[in-house]
Amino acid sequence: MELITKAPKGTQDVLPGQSEKWQAIEKVLREEAALYGFSEVRTPVFEHTELFQRSVGETTDVVQKEMYTFQDKGGRSITLRPEGTAGAVRAFLEHGLFSAAMPQKLWYETSCYRYEKMQKGRLREFHQFGVEMFGAADPFADAEVISIASSIFQRLGVKNLKLEINSIGCPTCRAAYTQALKEYFGQYHDELCDTCRERLEKNPMRLLDCKVPRCHEIGEGAPSILDYLDDDCKAHFEAVKAALDSLGIAYTVNDRIVRGLDYYTRTVFEFTTEDLGSQATVCGGGRYDGLVAEMGGQPTPALGFGMGLERLLLLMEAQGIAFPPARPCDLYIGSIGEAARRKAFALAGAMRQSGVAATFDEVGRGVKAQMKYADKIGARFSMVLGDDELAAGKAQIKNMQTGEKHEIVLDETFAKQFAAIDSSLLS
Repeated sequence: MELITKAPKGTQDVLPGQSEKWQAIEKVLREEAALYGFSEVRTPVFEHTELFQRSVGETTDVVQKEMYTFQDKGGRSITLRPEGTAGAVRAFLEHGLFSAAMPQKLWYETSCYRYEKMQKGRLREFHQFGVEMFGAADPFADAEVISIASSIFQRLGVKNLKLEINSIGCPTCRAAYTQALKEYFGQYHDELCDTCRERLEKNPMRLLDCKVPRCHEIGEGAPSILDYLDDDCKAHFEAVKAALDSLGIAYTVNDRIVRGLDYYTRTVFEFTTEDLGSQATVCGGGRYDGLVAEMGGQPTPALGFGMGLERLLLLMEAQGIAFPPARPCDLYIGSIGEAARRKAFALAGAMRQSGVAATFDEVGRGVKAQMKYADKIGARFSMVLGDDELAAGKAQIKNMQTGEKHEIVLDETFAKQFAAIDSSLLS
């Protein structure tokens, strides 16, 4: 067989066997978000390009190199969303959520798109779970957002995660720090990679995030942002740490965390792991107090995080974490002859209305092939209808694991009879 086409490079299909794992993770994400008082927001898969240029930052790698941008038929520049925060902020402003009770707490699970080099756990179409909190400037809000991620990982059974936190201060702090970085890295101008030489003039803090070995080595000796924080930013960071201590959430201060997007202020954090072969960020976020005003709203403190779901799933599989089994077929109703098949179809429909996962022979197999199929799909119970069963109004229902059989009457009480036979439905 020769395929007409394949999935685009950097994308993947989620097939049965994997989709159940996604559903198990998504269930935990939704439930934890609700426990913390967050409500779901769904934004378009594409936005006007200027939204991301304005929010993410024109000097970031995301905007300069990685966005999927195109002209629509009206000549407008459109971009597939590379991350979730910008769209959430746009929706917050466009629909007047700032007029509602504060803080506004939003969560989303969304697909994102970045044209970047593929590697383990990094695709060009990927999925993020994120939370955004608007209208909360208090350090306890920072700790609460971090604790949501921590709670999710704990509930999923994820181990060997390291929480690293930092403060990158406010614009006032960063003005002096940026100058210090320019002076420091300027000494090594000719040793920097081409990208970092460009960053040196436009966004020096991004040099601290470079993975090129020599640039990384030089960056280790760079000044620390923590030495440039003003009194308010220092007090905020100390309060965040104290709040995390009160929750028993372990962390390490890493003054080299800057995050890759321009909108961050003050607290930034990452949950990292080394269980995927090399250190990888599973979740990252922080505070972005200036973004709402930058996008045309009133000054509004805000913060959040994004969690990569593909990478989270890879980590859980690498750690051997058990996923809940997919719900099996509760009852397979086999049949011999068209009259019996019509009865099987009707019974399967009635069972589904009663909350029982039931199926019948949809393709016209022989009875032997039907039973083989029932076994392959893991049906817990099976029965076969033929002329004799229809005439008697009764049939034998079989437990596929134990082989135990029960007689069941083929009338309107069929579902109740099955519930009495199947002890799992009674528990």
